[in-house]
Amino acid sequence: MNGIKHVFFDLDHTLWDFETNSRSTFELIFEKYQIPIAVDDFKTRYKPINEQYWKLYREDKITKEKLRYGRLTDAFKALNFELSEEMIHILSEEYIAYLSSFNTLFEGAIEILEYLNKKYKLHIITNGFNEVQHKKLENALLKPYFEQIITSELAGVKKPNPKIFYYAMKLANARAEESIMIGDNFEADILGAKHLGMQTIFCDFNGDVATEHVLSVSNLSEIKTFL
Repeated sequence: MNGIKHVFFDLDHTLWDFETNSRSTFELIFEKYQIPIAVDDFKTRYKPINEQYWKLYREDKITKEKLRYGRLTDAFKALNFELSEEMIHILSEEYIAYLSSFNTLFEGAIEILEYLNKKYKLHIITNGFNEVQHKKLENALLKPYFEQIITSELAGVKKPNPKIFYYAMKLANARAEESIMIGDNFEADILGAKHLGMQTIFCDFNGDVATEHVLSVSNLSEIKTFL
C-alpha cells in the first residue's frame, strides 16, 4: 500500500453496526406503539426488503421518502399485519429519529481508527441520509477521527456513481492513486472506487464472494495487515 495518504471509509455495515442498532430501534418503537410483532420475525422479512429498497435508491429509481415508507409497508404486508398509512408514516419517522441514539460499533472499530489516524487522513463516504449519518458519528464518538464526511445528499449522487468519489477526493485534497476505500458493499464501495483507480479493501463480514483481485478482511483488525 505504498503512497496511500487518504483512507475513505463507508459507515453503515462497516464501522457502525447497522443491523444491531436497527434491531434495537425497532424494539423501542414497537414497544412504544404496542406493535404485537416479534422483532426477530419482523427483521427476517424487513432485512431483504430494506436491501432491495436501498439498491433502488442508489440507482435513483426511488426517492428517500419512498425508501423510508415503502420498506416498512412491504415488511408488514409480508407478515400479513395491517397498519394504517398514518401509523406507517409515524413508525417511519420514529425509526429515523431513534436510530442514531444506538451506537453499537463493529468489534475493533475504535482501535483501527486510532491506529490509522496516526498514519493517514481519514474520511467518510456514505449513501446514508445527511442528518442521520452525522448524528450516528457524533453519538458513537466517531466524528473526531474524520476530516471530511461526505454523504450522498451532500454530493448529489450516490455510490457507486463516480461523481461522489471525485467530490470526496476534491474535498479531501486527495488523488485517486493515494487513496483507498474501505467498505462492505461490493458494488457501491469496492467497484465504485476501483473504477476511479482507488485502492480498496472489502469488508467481507457476511461471507460474501469477492473477486480474487480484491483485498478483503473478515474483521476490522485485519486492516492492519495492509495499512
